Amino acid sequence: MHVAHLSLADFRSYESVELDLEPGVTAFVGPNGQGKTNLVEALGYVATLSSHRVAGDAPLVRHGATRAIIRAAVVKDDRRALVELEINPGRANRARLNRSPVPRPRDVLGLLRTVLFAPEDLALVKGDPSERRRFLDDLLVARAPRFAGVRADYDRVLKQRGALLRTAALARRGRGGPRRAESAAALAAAVAGDVLSTLEVWDAQLARYGAELLGARLELVEALRPLAAEAYAALAPGSGAATLSYRSTLSTGGDTESDVSAGGGVSTGLSTESRSLGITPAVTDRDALAERLRARLLEVRQAELERGVTLVGPHRDELFLGLGDLPARGYASHGESWSFALALRLAAYELLRAEGTDPVLILDDVFAELDTQRRRRLAEIVAPAEQVLITAAVPEDVPAELSGARFDVSEGSVTRVA
Repeated sequence: MHVAHLSLADFRSYESVELDLEPGVTAFVGPNGQGKTNLVEALGYVATLSSHRVAGDAPLVRHGATRAIIRAAVVKDDRRALVELEINPGRANRARLNRSPVPRPRDVLGLLRTVLFAPEDLALVKGDPSERRRFLDDLLVARAPRFAGVRADYDRVLKQRGALLRTAALARRGRGGPRRAESAAALAAAVAGDVLSTLEVWDAQLARYGAELLGARLELVEALRPLAAEAYAALAPGSGAATLSYRSTLSTGGDTESDVSAGGGVSTGLSTESRSLGITPAVTDRDALAERLRARLLEVRQAELERGVTLVGPHRDELFLGLGDLPARGYASHGESWSFALALRLAAYELLRAEGTDPVLILDDVFAELDTQRRRRLAEIVAPAEQVLITAAVPEDVPAELSGARFDVSEGSVTRVA
């Protein structure tokens, strides 16, 4: 798989740009702030429908414009597809495939696969659990685009259930409006009764979508574990073993600081995380997961009604990263954290590659952050990829092992020089 052409209109700093690309290595070189990252960010957006730099779409539209357009010609197995995305902040985004509209933008997911390394990846190790959950879920969607729908359904149910719990919590605290105490008590009782009956409906849906998401994450972590360990060992030999484990509120009831990988149980070849959740005979038993989720929701019902939040589910789970005998977060050095983040991305790349298609590798200002040894090792690992796109402030930041086409980027102009 590779991108043959990229076209931007009113995206970030670009009023208009047209780029012919080819397999192999391509480097975008220029001083910081000139628009290098904007180019690869656009391709990452085509692959994931999100930016690796910002949470919302508004910053992606050039100042003064009302919309941005990204067009990418993607070649896979000698077949060419044109993906077009129209970004409309505050309104619905639109997508077209081979000039024909598709019902939803997420219908184009999977046409382009990318693995993107960027300075922001340090948050995978040092940041909040939400960063690691997003890493897992984005990779799930890259492997099977239908999970974009599963995530959307889960988030929708979670939002509705959360609103219901907040209403109940406010009523229990006597905040039903300017009423006397006895009226507030009556209101609280009435609301509580309505909430309990309605919660049963939302519990069933949360368990259904949550089980699908949780089961897929568990399988994903199982597949990533040896790949990440191998990649870390290659990038940082002698720094200790890199380990991954999944910590679920299904066992901890909202406290993902407690390790659920205590092990024991059924001998099915599953990880200890899966066995500790009581899943038999396989991780793919979504019905078993759904039953456990509903049971845990009942167990924490009182606490949820008091706090007004959903305490159990994949939205509160954690991907735990270990380095030797210690958690990477808080204990790993800056270099070790960088290596771990890169190892996670390399593991994702190897996993996607093993499924039959080389994803496009994007290295956004990564080499400047690495010492000479790690820079050389990373270059050797990624060099065989079908297409590698690099951004760098100076030509010297691009390792000799990754020589290829080069574009100079300056003041919004992109010019091929090699």
